[in-house]
Amino acid sequence: MKHDSPEFAALAERGMILRCQVGSGLHGTAVAGQDDRDEMGICVEPPEYVIGLRRFEQYIYRTQPEGVRSGPGDLDLTVYSLRKWLRLALAGNPTVLLPLFVPDNEIVEITELGRELLDNADRIVSRQAGQRFLGYSRAQQQRMLGLRGASTNRPELIEKYGFDTKFAMHMVRLGVQGVELLETGRISLPVAEPWLTWLRDLRQGRHTKAEALEAATGLERKLEKLIDSSPLPVRPDTEWADSWLVQAHQRSWTPA
Repeated sequence: MKHDSPEFAALAERGMILRCQVGSGLHGTAVAGQDDRDEMGICVEPPEYVIGLRRFEQYIYRTQPEGVRSGPGDLDLTVYSLRKWLRLALAGNPTVLLPLFVPDNEIVEITELGRELLDNADRIVSRQAGQRFLGYSRAQQQRMLGLRGASTNRPELIEKYGFDTKFAMHMVRLGVQGVELLETGRISLPVAEPWLTWLRDLRQGRHTKAEALEAATGLERKLEKLIDSSPLPVRPDTEWADSWLVQAHQRSWTPA
C-alpha cells in the first residue's frame, strides 16, 4: 500500500488532531547543520475508512525520494491514524509515546481532541513500555556493532570516530528515557542534564564506544529492575482507551 499518496495526504491534513517534532531537535541532541526534521502527526479517519471497505493507517511524507538519505533542512513526516497510534502507544512504543510529553513550543498543530490525548498520558503509559525501550536500545546497539542491518548509512562517522556515534547516542538516549519514564511516568524533552551534554558529546566522538556500551549496560540493568518495581501500572488503561477512541471518532464525524 502506498503511504504517500495524495489521497492519504488529504486524509491526514483534514483529520489532524496533533502534529509535533519527534526527532533529534526534540531530544536536544541535534548537531547544527547535520540533521533533518522529524515530525509525527495523529489524525482521525473519516467513517468510510473505519467502518467501510477503505483502509488508512499512516501517511508518510519525505522531502527526499525513497532510498535517498535525508539531510539538513529536509522533513520526514509520519501521520498515523488515531487508532494505529493509540495501539502502538498502549504497547509502549518509544517513538510513538513522544507526542504525549512534547513541550508546547514543539507542537505544530493541535485540536481539542489532541489536547485530551496529552492530558490522559497517565492512562496510556505503563510498565509495558520498559520492555519496548529495552528492545529499541538493544537494536541501536546491534546496529552500532554491525550485527543488525546490512550496513550503516553513515560511513563518515565510522571513518571519523571508529564507530557510528549516532547509533551509540540513540542507544544510550533510549536507556535514559526508559528509566525516567518508568521512574516518573514522564519523559523530559529535551533530555535533562547531565545526560543531555553527555549524549551530545557522545554523538561528536568525545566518548568512546566502550564508554557508550558501559553506559547502556548500566541503564539496561536499571530498566530491567524497574519493569518489576516501577510505580507505573502494570498495564495501560485499555478500557478508557477504547471508550475514548469511540467517542473521539463520533465527535469528529458529527458536524459542529
